[in-house]
Amino acid sequence: MKELRELTAKHPWNLMTTSADEGQFLNMLLKLINAKNTMEIGVYTGYSLLATALAIPDDGKILAMDVNRENYELGLPVIQKAGVAHKIDFKEGPALPVLDQLVEDEKNHGSFDFIFVDADKDNYLNYHKRLIELVKVGGLIGYDNTLWNGSVVAPPDAPLRKYVRYYRDFVMELNKALAVDPRIEICMLPVGDGITLCRRVK
Repeated sequence: MKELRELTAKHPWNLMTTSADEGQFLNMLLKLINAKNTMEIGVYTGYSLLATALAIPDDGKILAMDVNRENYELGLPVIQKAGVAHKIDFKEGPALPVLDQLVEDEKNHGSFDFIFVDADKDNYLNYHKRLIELVKVGGLIGYDNTLWNGSVVAPPDAPLRKYVRYYRDFVMELNKALAVDPRIEICMLPVGDGITLCRRVK
């Protein structure tokens, strides 16, 4: 984990990576729930992906999606060195078409133990509408960056960077939707930039 974190730190977009404490949290969480079949939307260099791969059993699987294979391949040698690359099915491209294809086949409904989303914030709600069908009852969906630099609790006129202000509305929309979704119970944790765990209850 340390090797991949240090490798990612040299990347110009290193702020996109999962924080060390969040990676450790995810690793422990996956072990506690005995996750085996998992999904990750938004991979970047694979730090959270590696945390997941190390936590699930040797025959566990991760369906991993990202629009940028180059970033994934930057961290792939470290993942291979850890001996867990065989657990990963990486798909390059937008996640929504893949999710739509999965939802079309009813055998995929309720088949995932854990799903982690750290991707395009403007699609979080679109992802949720599909992922709730794919995660099993009792399974978890984790949405990253739900505090969004603390901007979700900032006054409307707070001075924010342009990209923070733009995506804040999408993150707030997700947070409000999750809070009233009767199919889940939620827990928002101030780990990293905020992670909201959704446990499907029906």
